[in-house]
Amino acid sequence: MTVHAEQREFQAEARQLLGLLVHSVYANKDAFLRELISNASDALDKLRLEALRDKDLDVDTSDLHIEIEADKKARTLTVRDNGIGMTREEVVDLIGTLAKSGTAELRQKLREAKQAAASEELIGQFGIGFYSTFMVADKVELLTRKAGESVATRWVSSGEGTYTIESVDDAPQGTSVTLHLKPEDAEDELHDYTAEWKIRQLVKKYSDFIAWPIRMQVERRTPAAKEGDEDGGDEQVTLETETLNSMKALWAKSKDEVSDEEYNEFYKHIAHAWDDPLVVIPMKAEGTFEYQALLFIPSHAPFDLFTRDAKIGVQLYVKRVFIMGDCDQLMPRYLRFVKGVVDAQDMSLNVSREMLQQDRQVTAIRRRLTKKVLSTIKELQSERPEDYRTLWTQFGPVLKEGLISDLDNQDTLLRICSFASTHSDEQPTTLTEYVERMKDGQQQIFYATGQSREQLLNSPHLEAFRAKGYEVLLLTDPVDEIWTGSVSEFDGKPLQSVAKGEVDLDSEEEKKAHEAERQQQQQEFADLLSWLKQTLSDHITDVRLSSRLTESPACLITPTFGFTPALARMYRASGQPVPVSKRILELNPKHPLVTALHQAHKTRPDDTGLVETAELLYGTALLAEGDVPEDPAKFAGLLADRLARTV
Repeated sequence: MTVHAEQREFQAEARQLLGLLVHSVYANKDAFLRELISNASDALDKLRLEALRDKDLDVDTSDLHIEIEADKKARTLTVRDNGIGMTREEVVDLIGTLAKSGTAELRQKLREAKQAAASEELIGQFGIGFYSTFMVADKVELLTRKAGESVATRWVSSGEGTYTIESVDDAPQGTSVTLHLKPEDAEDELHDYTAEWKIRQLVKKYSDFIAWPIRMQVERRTPAAKEGDEDGGDEQVTLETETLNSMKALWAKSKDEVSDEEYNEFYKHIAHAWDDPLVVIPMKAEGTFEYQALLFIPSHAPFDLFTRDAKIGVQLYVKRVFIMGDCDQLMPRYLRFVKGVVDAQDMSLNVSREMLQQDRQVTAIRRRLTKKVLSTIKELQSERPEDYRTLWTQFGPVLKEGLISDLDNQDTLLRICSFASTHSDEQPTTLTEYVERMKDGQQQIFYATGQSREQLLNSPHLEAFRAKGYEVLLLTDPVDEIWTGSVSEFDGKPLQSVAKGEVDLDSEEEKKAHEAERQQQQQEFADLLSWLKQTLSDHITDVRLSSRLTESPACLITPTFGFTPALARMYRASGQPVPVSKRILELNPKHPLVTALHQAHKTRPDDTGLVETAELLYGTALLAEGDVPEDPAKFAGLLADRLARTV
């Protein structure tokens, strides 16, 4: 029996409001099923809580579930639950929220939601998610009965001018929402919401970890055997109820309750990976911000790790409902290789629940996740060195990006980083280990940047360091050129490039012993240094005698605060302007080529061949560090002419 039926008209601004939600708020119309299942899950949660609180409540909570029913011929899709249900007044208040709010007011709330907790007032209201159904349906019918009540309520609307609300008898406890789907588009099979595969796909994507079973009757076809016919006859079609979601929210369990195999399978599922994870990181936070997280560090780097559009691997859930994948606001970019899920009890989302608002909660969760991952890597470094080496081999260059972007965790990152060095051909070293091995009186951590270990070991910049037994870090990743410019020291020890500024490796006693010799050399070579500075002024800013060369005739030094050639090339490649930075030419006063050039300049200062020698000297200094002369053809010509005269 139906009683107390009303037909109401939407106001003009309410119709505009519905259009705003349907056409502007949601980026993907598939989200409607997520919203309906989320509402149903909330209703089941509320019933369970109410049954615990009110022992006299006459409800059956033995089989709480969500059911989906699709009718392909009638083109209807129904989502029902046996949860708390709603009274007539609650239907008006909750579903009617949009009609009461008005377009202008909701627009204002949408703007406020970007700044404050206004989004929390919107998300979680039944009406907001419920109205997403009009993206796919011409008419929506809701039937609901509150637990403990005898009268139910039916609400029907086509989302246009009017809606009908009425009280009815003989309805089951809970809520059912029936969508009368829009006409089928033969060219759009991907959005056939009556297709079993499509429903399975959406449940798997958005609602696989909902705590309640999501059931659907599916067809099972089996051959019908005929008497005397071994091959059987026509197919028999039977209906079988199947649970579509796994309900296995592993992050909600303690690590003791989950096997390694379960973790491995879950990781492969969310990361679309074939390998087992290197590290599993479960987390649970209670208090002001309640959330659970299950993170994984892969054992192999993905192919797109260094591409500009590489995805952040963390997925966001709110109360087990999938909100978004690749959530870059919950994990810094330098940890983009970390996979996993974060499930928050409450989160500031925009009105469609498809975007995360920037607020204090998001910042706090991101900070905690970051610190947890870094502390786990630190533990790996000391407790599982083989796994740490695997991690560093795969993800070391990415982690070093954090030295530039994450100043809050820069010291932690410096301690978990490893670097090749002249100390060992095989094992990398940490900065802590480097400092422990520093020579008596050594104040700086020396490093060299370049394209390969072999190139750096043969660099003239390392000659004096090698001769005196100083350890040098060998940095060969492109990011090393950048972070070394933003990290000034470690444990009070300044970082010093062997190719920058002035270097004096002599002890105080050696300085005193060599002082007279140096002054004599400076006076003796003064004219040559001045002439070379003038002759090579297009390339260099100064020429000086070197204390870092023992074998090579010359090398080029970048000023202390200047751009190295490699760094300048990187900036130019990214489209950023870089000022022209000339370098300093250092000479080895004991090398035969330099002494011969010095003698020739003293005896034949006007010899034009000396200019060619100066150009060749500068070019060979470039080649020795792995660079090329500015005009390779000119350099090759000069070299060929000089060789021809010596044959």
